[in-house]
Amino acid sequence: MKRLATVALTALAPVSWGSTYAVATELLPPDRPLFTGVMRALPAGLLLTALSRTLPTGRWWGRAAVLGTLNIGAFFPLLFLSAYRLPGGVAAVLGSVGPLFVVGLAALLLGERARLRTVLAAVAAAFGVSMVVLTAGARLDAVGILAGLVSSASMATGTVMTKRWGRPEGVGPLAMTGWQLTAGGLAIIPVAALVEGAPPALDGNALLGYGYMMLINTGIAYWLWFRGIGQLSATSVTLLGPLSPLTAAVIGWAALGQSLTPVQLLGMAIAFGATVAGQLFAARAAAETQAPAVAAGARSFSSAEKNDRNVSMDLTSGGMRR
Repeated sequence: MKRLATVALTALAPVSWGSTYAVATELLPPDRPLFTGVMRALPAGLLLTALSRTLPTGRWWGRAAVLGTLNIGAFFPLLFLSAYRLPGGVAAVLGSVGPLFVVGLAALLLGERARLRTVLAAVAAAFGVSMVVLTAGARLDAVGILAGLVSSASMATGTVMTKRWGRPEGVGPLAMTGWQLTAGGLAIIPVAALVEGAPPALDGNALLGYGYMMLINTGIAYWLWFRGIGQLSATSVTLLGPLSPLTAAVIGWAALGQSLTPVQLLGMAIAFGATVAGQLFAARAAAETQAPAVAAGARSFSSAEKNDRNVSMDLTSGGMRR
């Protein structure tokens, strides 16, 4: 039951990210994706760091910078570059292959066994997403495709390294999230200044949109995401990723008046089913991994009980001899 609650809370992160497109197109200044990246990450990171009242120490300054760059600082610009050079559907499909990167990296760096059923779930989820977002007239661009794949690989590497390094003793996910968002936001600033120039003027809608992006879409969402990485396997967490494009499609239909074809509905069913199956597979894998450890613990406990009985008998015998 605890695992189910953790999965459900972690799933709220990609569900929230699915609202990014609608908020950006309806409320935010156009053609300022890097400025938007800074506004999402840096204020949220500073706020969470202030709330946690904890700063990195020692090697964690460097680790926070690396994780922040992988998960935020490199991921955001590459994702936006891919989105600008490719139709949204193609960019979304490239993003949906992230779980495959995580499966491979988790096997290499974390020792998580790459099970065939998990790989098939990730492939099915990506296929379902492609049915939802791809159109017949989608054009391809080599730079956009490369940027999309590298952005997925960056986030996947950040997810796995977050799991591998864990957290310093006594430091919670709130502080870790704040460190990464701050480092990532700072990394984007020079790129945004070089590419987009001075910040745009902000009206009421923009302030509302950025407020939502900062607090909910980024601050709370990434806190839930990194919290989930700490409690679940890296593969289990990343298999929740396809919920983001599915949420975007639902919001487009419900709030923006976009239509959904039967093929898209079938794709949504496939992607969602694969996501659920991936969580079931991950739970089963966790149980299979824990079973030998529990059995070994039971054997050790039995041996300890036996030793206790022998000691008790020796003490009793000694007392009788005395």
